[in-house]
Amino acid sequence: MTDVTGAPVDALHTLFHSDQGGHEQVVICQDRASGLKAVIALHSTALGPALGGTRFYPYASEAEAVADALNLSRGMSYKNALAGLDHGGGKAVIIGDPEQIKSEELLLAYGRFVASLGGRYVTACDVGTYVADMDVVARECRWTTGRSPENGGAGDSSVLTAFGVFQGMRASAQHLWGDPTLRGRTVGVAGVGKVGHHLVEHLLSDGANVVITDVREESVRRITDLHPEVAVAADTDALIRTEGLDVYAPCALGGALNDDTVPVLTAKVVCGAANNQLAHPGVEKDLADRSVLYAPDYVVNAGGVIQVADELHGFDFDRCKAKAAKIFDTTLEIFARAKKDGIPPAAAADRIAEQRMAEARGR
Repeated sequence: MTDVTGAPVDALHTLFHSDQGGHEQVVICQDRASGLKAVIALHSTALGPALGGTRFYPYASEAEAVADALNLSRGMSYKNALAGLDHGGGKAVIIGDPEQIKSEELLLAYGRFVASLGGRYVTACDVGTYVADMDVVARECRWTTGRSPENGGAGDSSVLTAFGVFQGMRASAQHLWGDPTLRGRTVGVAGVGKVGHHLVEHLLSDGANVVITDVREESVRRITDLHPEVAVAADTDALIRTEGLDVYAPCALGGALNDDTVPVLTAKVVCGAANNQLAHPGVEKDLADRSVLYAPDYVVNAGGVIQVADELHGFDFDRCKAKAAKIFDTTLEIFARAKKDGIPPAAAADRIAEQRMAEARGR
């Protein structure tokens, strides 16, 4: 097991002694009849019930699963705090290949474990889980979001996720170029799947020049068939080196900003939907040293969690969109704080989130 720096560490040490710990509660779940093995990590409930998705993944070891749950739940505390939600951070991981072991019995068993927490944790979709899965979990647990509209949920959250990223991009343009528009700018989008293709639509409507890439040819073709004016890069490596690129939007896998990619970035702004874009601590400083403006991923991609949180109050799309629009103001606040404190935006975002959580604990 390793922490976020890659250093070996055991779970209890991470929980009780490291900066990545501080979790309120970690629950190990097992249901032998269905094959369920899961970890539910609650990082903080200072702002309210912990909210975060359920990841279903074939981890190499149980220790790796615990480490992922700890890191992801901590990240959700920060995301929810900066999204202005009355929710703390939590995350659950189910160990195993969902293609092999996912079943109704397993999901129902998982729902019972979440329900046993009495509302301290609200779950939703993540990697390996989908709207249909949350519908099953909800049969045993009323603290379940990300359900289908037929079952009282909001359905696919990618629309508002993309909208929020676009607001973060507009704020980046305002901060750097003095105008909250991408008109005439060249934006490279890496990953045009569920979120990325909605983002492309926003950019084109705003008058941007768009370059895309995706490992799935059908995803690229879906866009170019509708918008032949969109350019296509061979791969992400080619995209980030595109001459004249103003904005780079990583919308696929994490770790997109690393020791290999940052030195060759041609863009002056990085703002995308992918989670955990910074491959390791220190990358945010490397970006700042190259005068690349980084819009923290967990800030701009919060549209999805805003949507699932709203389900608890009876989903209203217009209300959610209004909340997601505030990502524009939050991003500008982070840039202003970074300039005032002389720190990278990622560090400024952390400070603002930590301040909100500390104030809540002091009430």
